[in-house]
Amino acid sequence: MQLKKQFDEILEPLGHDAANFFLAASLYHAHKISFSSAASLANLSFDAFLFRLEEHFGKGFILNDDTVLEDMKTADDLMTGSS
Repeated sequence: MQLKKQFDEILEPLGHDAANFFLAASLYHAHKISFSSAASLANLSFDAFLFRLEEHFGKGFILNDDTVLEDMKTADDLMTGSS
């Protein structure tokens, strides 16, 4: 993929693989890929990707209402022994 020259000037101070990080972060924020997939695409560990998200976007994980409700139901099912 060839980036416009202007991107080089903006991304260069942000370090090696900055374009990969921001593309992966954008796909994660758009709910197109999982957190772990985004970290892998960015060539970062789970913790390093989380740190960079917090550094550049002010938050790491993105939780939507459906995911939280589903997790709460799963936890409730596990506590009550339901399936």
